[in-house]
Amino acid sequence: MDDYQSLFQAARDSRISLNMLEENTINEILEAVAKETELKMHHILSENQKDLQRMDKDNPMYDRLLLTEERIRGIINDIRNVAKLSSPVGNILSENRHENGMLIKKELVPFGVIGIIYEARPNVSFDIFSLCFKTQNVCLLKGGSDARFSNEAIVGIIREVLDQHNINPNVCILLPADREATAELLKARDYVDLIIPRGSKSLIDFVRSNSLIPTIETGAGVCHTYFHKNGDKEKGERMVYNAKTRRVSVCNSLDCLIIDKERLNDLPFICSRLKEQNVIIYADRSAYESLSDNYPKELLKQATEESYGTEFLDYIMSVKTVNDISDALKHIDKFSSKHSEAIVSEDEAAIKLFEKLVDAACVYANVSTAFTDGAQFGLGAEIGISTQKMHARGPMGLQELCSYKWIIEGEGQVRS
Repeated sequence: MDDYQSLFQAARDSRISLNMLEENTINEILEAVAKETELKMHHILSENQKDLQRMDKDNPMYDRLLLTEERIRGIINDIRNVAKLSSPVGNILSENRHENGMLIKKELVPFGVIGIIYEARPNVSFDIFSLCFKTQNVCLLKGGSDARFSNEAIVGIIREVLDQHNINPNVCILLPADREATAELLKARDYVDLIIPRGSKSLIDFVRSNSLIPTIETGAGVCHTYFHKNGDKEKGERMVYNAKTRRVSVCNSLDCLIIDKERLNDLPFICSRLKEQNVIIYADRSAYESLSDNYPKELLKQATEESYGTEFLDYIMSVKTVNDISDALKHIDKFSSKHSEAIVSEDEAAIKLFEKLVDAACVYANVSTAFTDGAQFGLGAEIGISTQKMHARGPMGLQELCSYKWIIEGEGQVRS
């Protein structure tokens, strides 16, 4: 425990020097991290292979864990994109002049020390560091044991660059991959200002139940696409295929297709390409009958109650038949994780109703849910996707890593 307190204290002590950095210096260091990552790409890939060798290739998490040259180049571009963005730190949200002459300003400031707990996604280590460093937040990284070698290689590169530039490397600390580190981090309220869990529903539930520190929940996605009676079947087919098969292990992938009963005849077409990726479909009775002669029998299953409200993170999708948009909204309200929900429709009134009544961080009209991503939203990268309503909602970028404080300036005013 003393060792953890020393780490937490070291992180907290590094805040002042980090907050004194000029933005151009921060950008130079982010560029240096990008260059060093490029130079040491093969070292990262080699360490990533050590992690991959310990995981079954059939595990849906394997794809999350996997790093490739293409993915690392994407990470490098994201770091550079973050460097190009303007820091929100110091921005004035509002100001007003009191009748006594004092100036009252509301200014964005870093949270301070942020603890991030995440699972088998080593790319998150880069995303977290670049966003936190840009906003002058110290980051305590608690990665999963599945990605231990990858994370150690990545954070080693980051800390080496920081040290070379005479920046306290404790602004980015990787905690041990064991469960004890998680438990200690969740109790460290004297040192840590915010906890962000990023991963499965079980991880988020555990953090919510055990953290003594304010928490922003991210990650778990039970995503629906509703094909309305006035939907365009070509758009629906493209959206469903993309949202389900692009990357099944990410939180914005499609879990449940809801279809209006009037369009059941189009269901085989909408699902036609899913069989190319061996997607297993759990269909209710009406949908099952529609698909039975048009979808491989070994991939078509009868849905149960457990088929809905499940984040599959695999080549699995459920189908629910509804009478109308009212039924669709009720189904989403019952089973949604409030992450990303989509409607396919050419009816403007139906779209507006869906957008107004669906309670989710991201609501799409004729767009695949695969776009729920910080980089796609122009945030450079993301620290996670918040599914709650306090402070931040949806993809969290630079501004969402800031709190604010009130600055009051005057000339000796006193209150009567």
